[in-house]
Amino acid sequence: MEHFGKVEAFLGEGGFGIVAKCRDTMTNRAVAIKVNKSDPDILQQAKLEIFILEQLRRLDPDAANIVKWNGFFHDGEWVCLKFELLDQCLWDYIGDRKNQGLPISEVRPILGHLTNALSHLGSVGIVRADLKPGNIMVVNRYESPVKVRLIDFGLACPASAVMPGDRVGTVGYSAPEVMLGLPYNEASDMWSLGLVAVELGTGVPLYPGNEDYDVLKFIIETQGQPPDHVLDSGVYIMMFRRGPENGQRLFSSPCIGMSAEISQNPVVFQHPSHLKCKRSEKINCSFQNSVEFSQQVFVRTLHNNLHLNIHLISRTHIHILSLKKTLRKNKE
Repeated sequence: MEHFGKVEAFLGEGGFGIVAKCRDTMTNRAVAIKVNKSDPDILQQAKLEIFILEQLRRLDPDAANIVKWNGFFHDGEWVCLKFELLDQCLWDYIGDRKNQGLPISEVRPILGHLTNALSHLGSVGIVRADLKPGNIMVVNRYESPVKVRLIDFGLACPASAVMPGDRVGTVGYSAPEVMLGLPYNEASDMWSLGLVAVELGTGVPLYPGNEDYDVLKFIIETQGQPPDHVLDSGVYIMMFRRGPENGQRLFSSPCIGMSAEISQNPVVFQHPSHLKCKRSEKINCSFQNSVEFSQQVFVRTLHNNLHLNIHLISRTHIHILSLKKTLRKNKE
């Protein structure tokens, strides 16, 4: 590969190909190389990712909390993207703590970085479309507070290019409007951010499941069903209806088809306003009642992000930004 004399480690593998740690022989720096398979569909996806990354060149990666991209090159039929080398993804970071969840004092700056990143993406009209802990990298796990960056823009797209029925994202992190085939925009990223926030605070996903049907069932159990006029606009609504006896209801009963493993998840079927963060009693803060106050603001923010009304302004970056301002004011 161009200027890369040695592959030092394989960092990950997916449907697209592999990510490898390589040594740049010109700078002697370790970098991350995303090697896309030569499959025509994968190569087309790589071209789309390069297009998005070119748009993001207008942003300062450090200021925007996004990965630094250093261009691409061809190695035979493979398309290789060059990125800065980061430490580990949030899934691994949470796993290192045995999935017990992070204290609020650690969750808060991470959410601040992610909100900042999504705000910057919105400023250039980009929908992230696949926000999840696996696509969020910790720069250095030994720093305090840790810094995070968004990576993997393979499914990102211009907001102006989104079409109803476009199915992107990962099961368990997609917004309801995406699953139902409704029009969506940057607000769908804020839903995903709310789910990432829950996972940071509790150590487990809020809505587990291997299929959209299971996930949407959990969402309706905790937050109710979207209005009928919204459901009727969904491209995929008939995939979720269960027989004529259901009328306008999306599901026939609350737990049909749910596996024992999923039903035993301690976080399932809790409304966001009922969530509590683990290990909060261990946080030491300098101002009175800061732990309780932080928890209340954190939960209120989750409630706003995980709102079913896709047209409501509450599911935007405004509420998490207000969280930061409120905490700062309370501390002063």
